[in-house]
Amino acid sequence: MSGQWLRDPEGRYEYRWYDGQNWTDQVSHQGQIGQVPLSGAPAGGPQSHDAPPHAQAYAAPQPENPAPAPGDGFAGITGDLIDGRFSEKESAAIANQNEKLLRVRLGEPFMARQGSMVAYQGNVDFAFEGGGAGRFLKKAFTGEGLPLMRCQGQGDVFLADQANYVHLLHLNNSGLSISGKNVLAFSASLDWNIERVRGGSIATGGLFNTTLRGSGWVALTTDGPPVVLNAAEAPTYADTNAVVAWSANLQTQLKTSFKAGALIGRGSGEALQVAFHGHGFVIVQPSEGVAVPVQ
Repeated sequence: MSGQWLRDPEGRYEYRWYDGQNWTDQVSHQGQIGQVPLSGAPAGGPQSHDAPPHAQAYAAPQPENPAPAPGDGFAGITGDLIDGRFSEKESAAIANQNEKLLRVRLGEPFMARQGSMVAYQGNVDFAFEGGGAGRFLKKAFTGEGLPLMRCQGQGDVFLADQANYVHLLHLNNSGLSISGKNVLAFSASLDWNIERVRGGSIATGGLFNTTLRGSGWVALTTDGPPVVLNAAEAPTYADTNAVVAWSANLQTQLKTSFKAGALIGRGSGEALQVAFHGHGFVIVQPSEGVAVPVQ
């Protein structure tokens, strides 16, 4: 168990730091960090996030300002940003720091969208990932841009993209088709390629996506909270600019309409949707983003 701020078991301060095995002398009260020893340390670890029943036995008048620890870099600075609630979360190796920020603890190398790194700690190397001549030609021909960098080394990397929501998925010998603009990062163990959406052609308006296959993790972004639709319940349709990703095993077909009264999407002068059939899910974001001409 990693360290975290919990309710002070003695009830004298708002929070006390629990290092995973023992209560420490570090306390937080009204946004100020200080060092105050326990007057009577309770046995064992924390009971819950609520004050334990024995807290009243140690209750004392609330101090005005706990004394800052000598040499503490937080000394003399108060506020919610440094009282522990926004500190780095150290749970799983790959996890959301918050709903718009991903933290990856490097063990194995991983791929990330170029420019998505907002901070890192440790010895981390970032290198351009071209993907080979085949993928380069597909990018140029299809317009499916996925500029990647390979991240490797030791440390923690924090990733984000335009403050969009970040969602983490785990693939187990499976496949996922993702719009290139929604890919944030994925494990290097996954095979990736740029593929034409089945059912589409250049004549009918080609649509290309990035497909990931194998076992590993992938982080994708959505412009707002998404909806996940079960395509097995009924034939499912999504605007080409709003659809984020879908199960790679789904059958797809591009549907166009040139009727003047059928301008139900923002993508172009005609309505253009992707039709999905089969067993799987479709992820749709509540935004069509910047309109991009279909190749």
